[in-house]
Amino acid sequence: STLRRYGLTLQQVATQISNSSLDLSAGNLRGPAGEVLVRTTGQAYAREDLLDIPIITDPNGSRVILGDIAVIKDGFNELPIRTRFNGKPGLLLEVYRVGDQSAIDVAESVRDYIDTVDWLPQGVDIKYWRDRSAIVKARLKTLTDNAMQGGILVILLLSLFLRPVVAFWVCLGIPIAFLGCFILLPELDVTLNIVSLFAFIVVLGIVVDDAIVTGENVYTHLQRGSPPLQAAIDGTREVAVPVTFGVLTTVAAFVPIAMVGGARGQVFAQIPAVVIPVLLFSLVESKLILPAHLKHVRVKPQASQGRLARFQQAVSQALEQGIKRYYGPFLARCLRNKALTLSVFIASAIIIYSLAFGGWIRFVFFPRVQAETARASLTMPAGTAFDVTDEYIQRITDAAHALKEKHKDDGSGDEIIRNIYSTTGSMGGYGVGQANIGRVMFEISPPEERHSQISSAELVREWRNMIGPIAGAESLNYRAEIGRSSDPIDVQVLGSNLEQLRRFGSLVREHLSTYPGVFDIQDSLSSGKKEIQIELKPAAGLLGVQVADIARQVRQALYGLEVQRVQRDRDEVKVIVRYPADERRTVADLRNMLIRTADGNAVPFDEVASLSESRAPSSIARIDRKRSLNITADANKESVDIEAVKRGITAFVSENIRDYPGLSYSLEGEAAEQRESMSTLFAGLIGALFVIYCLLAIPFRSYFKPLIVMSIIPFGAVGAIIGHLIMGMSLSISSAMGALALVGVVVNDSLVLVDYINRRRREGMPLLEAAQTAGVARFRAVILTSLTTFFGLMPLLFEKSTQAQFLIPMAVSLGFGILFATVITLLLIPVNYVIYEQLRVFLYEKVARRAAPPPELQEH
Repeated sequence: STLRRYGLTLQQVATQISNSSLDLSAGNLRGPAGEVLVRTTGQAYAREDLLDIPIITDPNGSRVILGDIAVIKDGFNELPIRTRFNGKPGLLLEVYRVGDQSAIDVAESVRDYIDTVDWLPQGVDIKYWRDRSAIVKARLKTLTDNAMQGGILVILLLSLFLRPVVAFWVCLGIPIAFLGCFILLPELDVTLNIVSLFAFIVVLGIVVDDAIVTGENVYTHLQRGSPPLQAAIDGTREVAVPVTFGVLTTVAAFVPIAMVGGARGQVFAQIPAVVIPVLLFSLVESKLILPAHLKHVRVKPQASQGRLARFQQAVSQALEQGIKRYYGPFLARCLRNKALTLSVFIASAIIIYSLAFGGWIRFVFFPRVQAETARASLTMPAGTAFDVTDEYIQRITDAAHALKEKHKDDGSGDEIIRNIYSTTGSMGGYGVGQANIGRVMFEISPPEERHSQISSAELVREWRNMIGPIAGAESLNYRAEIGRSSDPIDVQVLGSNLEQLRRFGSLVREHLSTYPGVFDIQDSLSSGKKEIQIELKPAAGLLGVQVADIARQVRQALYGLEVQRVQRDRDEVKVIVRYPADERRTVADLRNMLIRTADGNAVPFDEVASLSESRAPSSIARIDRKRSLNITADANKESVDIEAVKRGITAFVSENIRDYPGLSYSLEGEAAEQRESMSTLFAGLIGALFVIYCLLAIPFRSYFKPLIVMSIIPFGAVGAIIGHLIMGMSLSISSAMGALALVGVVVNDSLVLVDYINRRRREGMPLLEAAQTAGVARFRAVILTSLTTFFGLMPLLFEKSTQAQFLIPMAVSLGFGILFATVITLLLIPVNYVIYEQLRVFLYEKVARRAAPPPELQEH
């Protein structure tokens, strides 16, 4: 009304305010001509400074001060954010680490500061929650404990079957290789975290493989009476080639893991960044350092040995007797019945693979790992009043408080749900408010600290049932898991016809609702929000008013026009000019505003424009210039076969999309990530097999003998699948990575056996005898390399803490795969070697007979 009285527009007032500038250094507010308009304190740009700005009201230069025509408020943005913590109004301050800072150190500093706060007013306190450093420390402790337990098991195992002094020097290679890797980690940009520590556990049992083979062979020479120095030289030299190439093949198998695509590829890339340097350092240690230590070992008479040495000797002799009494005769029987042995192994492998590929063993791309924080995210239709959204958020919060009271941990007073946080107007408690969104979160005690066996998923399921449906909500989803990067089910539909997209989206949502265990079904198309369309009247053209002019002036009047920014201490404060709140709430207010014409005059809005109401989408997404619709859903991965659901969705969509010409679809979300990750894994597998073949062909000097060694690789995967069956686990992307890493590990044992057979054959030993002798002679080295790998991983296999769950499938594949593959290696590799040699001789003789001249010509 004041603007109307003076014939001013908001744009004119804003321009004149903007032309005024604050010179804090001189303490003056200056006008366009440099004149002093008002004195200031020079300390802050306060409300009083604006009140005295003169505003020119007409061409004659008449002026009024801004305070006469405007109300000036110094406050916060009008878009609200309401935050509550444990039922009380709160303010959330998030603290992150920066650069190379340690999350643990930063969190400790924050906690120390909170302990010193004593200046808060009565009724106000400060707390911390979601301390992620606690999770980091718990993960580090879990994996460190597992590494120590695995290391102790490896040392005990080696001490049982090798002389204690030999076992000691073999195990000394573990810290040496680890320390070498620690030196390189900063250069590889790898920190100590859950994945890198898991990599150390993975390599814990593998790193001693080359040292075991070397140490066992040196000790064998010592037992035969060779001088210690000569035994160290000869024993190391004999196995130098298979050990070196065994390590290189293992390295080749881990390289593809660094190339895995998808959102999780960078996480898993840290595993080869740790494993490969450790293996290379172990190779140097086993070839140069270990022999230097073993040359000091002496074989003492049994009478002069201590109790521990005699016990170890008894165990070692029992193993050797078992090898001669049971394994040797059984291997001889397998060699006599080669075809039957090979057929049994192949048939068993086919059966196990059929269980996996036939869906009898479920595949879950990324298993659901229970988190220690649960959250419910609510999105109402655009335009929903803040108070309406807040009422629903309060309802969700009340349900969380009721759940907290219900689940006291077995009456002990320990709370499973520790803290409850809610925010209306945002999804995280910061930024510009949006009236139609909100989130509620609660913190759950770690599973190892609670007496109750209820899981995070069960708590969320109960929470969901307590809340029930929320009328009009566009989306309400619940999350309580770690490592989720996308939705398990995501059908993306592209098309140009919005109505077709809506109808087809409804059809797909209805179909998804028929799957048990599938929930939180929603799509990306909202019902839209109400909007007011402004259309120009004929008079607008006569007055020189364009659509852009009206749009700009309406936005400035209702949303506001930023005229300048000033620095107030550490904050940057915006100066916004707009209509009062009670004059920009209704359509009538819009009709009453003044529009500035091309000649600078102001005319009523109704003279140049008309209004009409409509509804439009709150957001539009396009892919390749086509509108996109995403129908997403969550699923209970513990009970739902996701792969079967995806097959069913694909069949349904493929059949029904024919009735909607112009539409196309694809499975996105986890399905797209799975396609990318599995394709790179498959390509990595092919590349690793080729590199391993080339590496094996070098020492064997043959194109076919590497195939004997590599014939064990499919059976390693069989062992990995059997391991998942034993553990009652589904196959996953982590399982596939473990199986890929297994490719290089299982080759080591085969390489040692084939190399031994080759040496015995070169010495003139008959084929069958050489094959049988190799199995007996290398049985202890082969079984020890496999058992150390399994025992190093065993503590992790049975770990129940949250922090280790998504890593366990990889450990299962590697641990059980090497265990089962070793048993098969000791039988199948000698059999395959004999079959190869006999087939080679048969083909050679057949070719020789064909090339020989007829008998009548042979006489001449």
